[in-house]
Amino acid sequence: MATIEEFEAAAARSKELPAKPDNMTLLKLYALYKQGSEGDVSGDRPGGFDFKAIAKYDAWAGLRGKSQDDARQEYVAFVNELFAKA
Repeated sequence: MATIEEFEAAAARSKELPAKPDNMTLLKLYALYKQGSEGDVSGDRPGGFDFKAIAKYDAWAGLRGKSQDDARQEYVAFVNELFAKA
């Protein structure tokens, strides 16, 4: 299980990726980070033409029910995997 310190270090490290990840990877990073730091998504799904906000909400909502500990562990592993591929 990843500690809070490992999670925060991975979040800082994710900003140092050598190449900008594609949109699907960015959404996965966002969703895992939000689930790991805040838990389940709350509030209403954005509407209208704010497609970026809708995609982010949907990605996070897709993790509903995943524990914060599991999300933190998966986030740390995913960031490490991205660096291994770089």
